[in-house]
Amino acid sequence: MQDKFGRTITYLRLSVTDLCNLRCKYCMPAEGICKKAHEDILSEDEMVMAVEAAATLGIKKIRITGGEPLVKKNILSICERVGKISGVDEVCVTTNGVLLKEYAQGLIDAGVSHLNISLDTLDAEKFKEITRVGNLEKVLAGIDEAIKVGFRKIKLNAVLMRGFNDDEIRALAELTVDKPIDMRFIELMPMVDTQIDKSAYMPVREVLEALPELEKLDVDGIAKLYKLPGAKGKIGLISPVSDNFCAGCNRIRLTADGKFKPCLHAPEEFPIKGLDFDGMLEQTKKAVLAKPEKHGDLTGENISKASRSMNAIGG
Repeated sequence: MQDKFGRTITYLRLSVTDLCNLRCKYCMPAEGICKKAHEDILSEDEMVMAVEAAATLGIKKIRITGGEPLVKKNILSICERVGKISGVDEVCVTTNGVLLKEYAQGLIDAGVSHLNISLDTLDAEKFKEITRVGNLEKVLAGIDEAIKVGFRKIKLNAVLMRGFNDDEIRALAELTVDKPIDMRFIELMPMVDTQIDKSAYMPVREVLEALPELEKLDVDGIAKLYKLPGAKGKIGLISPVSDNFCAGCNRIRLTADGKFKPCLHAPEEFPIKGLDFDGMLEQTKKAVLAKPEKHGDLTGENISKASRSMNAIGG
């Protein structure tokens, strides 16, 4: 299905929970969030039905996210059922990696082919600082296990923050030299509830300044792709603030409490909780047609108009 601006929408980011076992400062408040009542969250059957409705409109790629999806007790069942829906040809999971060592093989067996893993720093103390409660060793062990079991694609995501990890750009990038993984640097977005000062923002072009030997790859996509000479993996630069990629956006989002969002930064939401298949289908169409041409300015004093913190939308 195409939106009003001629973009073909083929990608759905499905949040299965807004709960998380970390408290990353750019994602959620220190005290966490109030746990929603069971009846206020989409059931597994509703999630599957929503994907079925979206797939009839041309959605082919599903990214399962959260919060942290691996804290969801039925996550493997959700992944497996979603992957079997007609029209869906790629199931991906975004995770913070804390539980990945335990779940990696199960995710492969459930049909997940692609992983995105958050990794903002390689320093254990800084990792604990930014996540408030995290253990870097568990994440690194999860990444090693993911490589071992053989996911088709593994991407590591680092949010660039001046004064925090700008001195680790090379160290993070060099993870791609000997490992079959991609490292993606993402600009800090001014979201609701972020605890990171706006002065920490830095554009991804500074990665190019830190790594002048990067070779540009001629590949179209949201991320601008580069490679260190001789490296197994790639470097991706994602610039939602300095150089938005809205013209090429092909995604919609579904929150864990059952609201379709046409854009990460838009306030509009289209509820589907409690609807039948036809009702979900109509709301999906409305969400696609409500996609804005581009999100608003995210610089200076202008924060996202999403009206939710990142964990409540889906990373």
